Amino acid sequence: MKIVFPSQTCMEPRGTKRGAEKLEVDEPRNKLPHPAPSLPTDPALYSGPFPFYRRPSEIGCFSLDAQRQYHGDGRALRYYSPPPINGPGPNFDLRDGYPDRYQPRDEEIREGLDHLLRWLLDHQGQLEGGPGWLAGAIVTWRGHLTKLLTTPYERQEGWQLAASRFQGTLYLSEVETPAARAQRLARPPVLRELMYMGYKFEQYMCADKPGGSPDPSGEVNTNVAFCSVLRSRLGNHPLLFSGEVDCTDPQAPSTQPPACYVELKTSKEMHSHGQWRSFYRHKLLKWWAQSFLPGVPNVVAGFRNPEGFICSLKTFPTMEMFENVRNDRDGWNPSVCMNFCAAFLSFVQNTVVEDDPRLIHLFSWEPRSPVTVSVHQDAPYAFLPSWYVEAMSQDLPSPPKIPTP
Repeated sequence: MKIVFPSQTCMEPRGTKRGAEKLEVDEPRNKLPHPAPSLPTDPALYSGPFPFYRRPSEIGCFSLDAQRQYHGDGRALRYYSPPPINGPGPNFDLRDGYPDRYQPRDEEIREGLDHLLRWLLDHQGQLEGGPGWLAGAIVTWRGHLTKLLTTPYERQEGWQLAASRFQGTLYLSEVETPAARAQRLARPPVLRELMYMGYKFEQYMCADKPGGSPDPSGEVNTNVAFCSVLRSRLGNHPLLFSGEVDCTDPQAPSTQPPACYVELKTSKEMHSHGQWRSFYRHKLLKWWAQSFLPGVPNVVAGFRNPEGFICSLKTFPTMEMFENVRNDRDGWNPSVCMNFCAAFLSFVQNTVVEDDPRLIHLFSWEPRSPVTVSVHQDAPYAFLPSWYVEAMSQDLPSPPKIPTP
């Protein structure tokens, strides 16, 4: 089933309630001190009406090639090409090519916001609203916002976000926690293979050109990426963020990005009510957050058996995912996710007041704890590269002189 996002400016999932076009997000019921030394994350504090969230609009894109080199165009975009509905079924072998035809990205290289900053540098003069709009905005990756949305319900993995204010703009960049680094370095072979299988599924479902056929015989190279750059607003926080896009659907009802984009996921086959309930509570929350933020209307999931074969496909419309947990006492609520994110952004805006790219406020969170903040200067947490700071600090070039006759 396909779904088109509603035409109104504000987006909200089906079944949520929102205040009458309020732009300000409701404060948590327990008023926070101002400025607050920490931010609580208890879901009960954020259960008010759904906040204003402007429908995201794509303002640009860029690609990363097989060597992870930046290109300011859409060359890496792939096209959704699912198997025929009346065919024999997918039967995709997700283990095929592992590890011989696998080129994983080097996770030791910490890219920070660099690729997004490169795009921003190339397009700063073309932003609607001009440079003044950017001075009030928050710039980050979609993945960082996704972690914020799921925080009130996350019980296992903490996070750290570094924040820096430069020329009025607030930049947020994730810092790998010591626990996450230790987990990554000790990643067991079965988890590495599962990661490969997710990328392999994309290879079976995508073609290089509209109307083309997928070619799963090639190498799986996770350096390659197509990234959409989007603009939105949550409450009174203007947002400019970028996220990786799996593919575009040439048959989508709207060809206007992001409404034509499709997110591809894999999950193990489920056989019991309990397994589905756990899937809806945990995995679907992350899928919803990741796709709702950029306005991607559909997640197409491939369900794999223990042998690593995809046996069935199911489409989950993003705006309908909440329906699966609406009556679950232990489920998640989109309003809580978005209200917490808005409260966190206010917390950061009120805390990071000094305009200095070398001054870093590090926001840290562990499950069942409040968000705390510490202040640092320069390395190791400073993340705005000197080439960006220097280029943005230069005066805009003067218009060419018109010769007098």
